Amino acid sequence: MNRLQMVLGTLLAGLLAAVAVYLFLQATPYAETIDHGPSPEAQANPYLAAEHFLRQQGLRVSHANSLETLPPLPSRQHSLLLLGERVDMTPAQVEQVLAWAHAGGRLLLVAEALWDAKAGKSADLLLDRVQVQQSMSKDLKEPPPEATTDPYPTLTKLYLEDEQAPAYASFDPQFHLEDPHNLAQAWANSALATHMMQLPYGEGLITVITDADLWKNPNIGHYDNAWLLWYLNADTEVTLLFDIAHDHLLTLLLRYFPQALVALAALLGLWCWHVGWRQGPLIAPATKARRQLQEHVGASADFLLRNAGQHSLLQGLQHDVQRRARQRHPGLEQLETAEQWQVIARLTGHPADTIGQLLAPLAKRRLSSSEFSRQVAHLQTLRNAL
Repeated sequence: MNRLQMVLGTLLAGLLAAVAVYLFLQATPYAETIDHGPSPEAQANPYLAAEHFLRQQGLRVSHANSLETLPPLPSRQHSLLLLGERVDMTPAQVEQVLAWAHAGGRLLLVAEALWDAKAGKSADLLLDRVQVQQSMSKDLKEPPPEATTDPYPTLTKLYLEDEQAPAYASFDPQFHLEDPHNLAQAWANSALATHMMQLPYGEGLITVITDADLWKNPNIGHYDNAWLLWYLNADTEVTLLFDIAHDHLLTLLLRYFPQALVALAALLGLWCWHVGWRQGPLIAPATKARRQLQEHVGASADFLLRNAGQHSLLQGLQHDVQRRARQRHPGLEQLETAEQWQVIARLTGHPADTIGQLLAPLAKRRLSSSEFSRQVAHLQTLRNAL
């Protein structure tokens, strides 16, 4: 018996070894790259790649969330890029930014609103002060004939001296900048529109662009977008002003401490249950033997008033009056409304005007207690007279 078990064990071990060798020979090693997507820093900061690129070029780069950093910011050899929304920018802040640029700073701003010819202004206070207007490219006249031969009609081209080929940038082609007072000293165009302008302003320089999406993380590596960002800010310290989207406290708590929130909710539930616990004995209900018919009627009326409302009770009385009137005068419903009131007035002895006021459709407003009681009494009197 032991010898048989040894033989079977040897055969099983040999079989397992043969299977292992076969699987090893058939297995093919391979490398797999798993893309976990952008880092949390890149998701929170759309211009993170732009900041890293400028630092690689030897520029000092900082980020600001508001214009509160502007007063101590030096103008000389400094660039301020207004990349965020300026909907809440006040006239005082506009003057502050322009004064900073006039003292020698380089200011770059994104045109945020279209020019309204009827109003003579746009919704962008800073853009209006710079005297640059933005419109839609589709509203322009027909493109020049050479635009049809342009191999890259949607790309913006920047021509430099001593350079045979232009630099290409991927501005949004659907917007166009206009310089009605011929203040710009440099600009960059696509085949259809102008997307960048540079204007001297005092001792400084103001650059207006149609959009800044070309410098966001997904697009800065395309064409010459990164080079253009460096070219506009070369030999300066750069401050990028835009709001970074921060997670709310509740979002962070749900992400990192869900168990603690569940425990807190349970404790709050137990505390509410404890506070709501009855203290002392319950009051025994009154015996049914002592209740009178008048109490039942009053309770029923209160219940109907709370649940159905004043209009439902008044309409019920009006229907009772009309039903009794039809019993006294068959065919009453076939008469005109004024004739019906005349018939009811003859049957009850009340004036027709009073009948019309009591049976007229009810207004939607809520009646006061005295007015409601008075109208109920008049309708009951009229009903009893029939």
